[in-house]
Amino acid sequence: MKRVFKKAVITTMTFAMVVGGASSAFADKGKDKDKDDDRRSSWTTPGNKGWNAGNGNNGWNDKNKSNSIHIGGDVNIFVNFNDMEGVEWAVQHIASLASKRVFEGYEDGTFKPNNHITRIEAITAAVRLMGLRDQAESAAEKSTSLNFKDADKLAKQYPWAIGYVSLAVKNDLFTELETSVQPEKTADRLWATTLLVKALKLDGEAKAKMNTKLTFKDADKIPAGSVGYVAVAVEKGLVNGFENNTFRPNDPVTRAQLAALLDRTGEQMPGQEKDVVSGQVTAINGNVLTVLKGGVSTAVGLDPNAFVFRDGVRAPIAAIQVGDEVRAKVINGIGIYLEVTKSTTTNPVVDFTVSGRLYSLEWNSGKISRIVINTAASGSDTPTLSYYNVDPNYSVIGNAALLTYDRNIVVKGRNQVVASIEIK
Repeated sequence: MKRVFKKAVITTMTFAMVVGGASSAFADKGKDKDKDDDRRSSWTTPGNKGWNAGNGNNGWNDKNKSNSIHIGGDVNIFVNFNDMEGVEWAVQHIASLASKRVFEGYEDGTFKPNNHITRIEAITAAVRLMGLRDQAESAAEKSTSLNFKDADKLAKQYPWAIGYVSLAVKNDLFTELETSVQPEKTADRLWATTLLVKALKLDGEAKAKMNTKLTFKDADKIPAGSVGYVAVAVEKGLVNGFENNTFRPNDPVTRAQLAALLDRTGEQMPGQEKDVVSGQVTAINGNVLTVLKGGVSTAVGLDPNAFVFRDGVRAPIAAIQVGDEVRAKVINGIGIYLEVTKSTTTNPVVDFTVSGRLYSLEWNSGKISRIVINTAASGSDTPTLSYYNVDPNYSVIGNAALLTYDRNIVVKGRNQVVASIEIK
């Protein structure tokens, strides 16, 4: 049985995701009927075991995965989704894109990874990947008069998308022969591949490779004018063939598959280091990391619902170690996505002591499993919160009945896991 104090427990906040009018860009357009597992090898990196609640980390369970993160104003986003079963290979790609607000989920905490993607959804994501979201959603772009045959339909049914289509045209994401946007048409592998190569501004390279002899068994199904785009995408590591050496250009693309393609493309997109802190972790204090790079130390405070990816799987914040090399996406000063790019080869023992006032507790089977401490100065209206998992064999020093909200306490432990709680 889990109990919490009357104060809100930040680790279980359930803000509704607000992403403006463009949230409808990712509406449910139907389930992916293709269950052929070998498609993974073409669009994802297999072997990611993903995150599950059965790994014994106290205070972390399925409901935590669907929590949103408040990033300022009335905007909240999800980076942890509650419907990733069966698509664990895509979890990191999806979280990475969500942290950049390139490809987002739904306000119920789902991502619907197996749904087919439509052309307008893919165009929107590509424009966002290029860093043009604010411009696409500006009044000037949304008032653009488009020349496509279905411009009137687009304006009526997808008014929020006008700016995205306008910028897609300006950035040559459409081919010269396309006369309609066809927003509701399902995006296929060839079309999506071409779109992302164009987003990388690699048209010139693609045209230079139009006479490449592709080795796919079904290369004859790829139009001559598209061969160069496929060749560049393969060369850049964006896509490859299925296990039977087919490309399947006309297969529909799922949201999970597009996430993998977008994330790989994003790694090669200029300006991807904006709002990113990278370096080696030199100190950890609760949810605050000190990251050192080039002789400069930067403090990164992680949101309790931040997505952490370490050693090939999703992990709790407590799994981060001093010595790890990390790359963190930061919005408004708060880290919401962190990837351990190189794990420390040692397991250093780091003892810690933290003093503050008790903010909240989480209980599991009659024991404290997680503790939140307010370390802000007494009288401050704004709490400074540190989050810790608690060792199952913890001890309480003093009268346990006094372990109440705002009580002065001192916690001690090792490697960010609390071993004792002293009541002052």
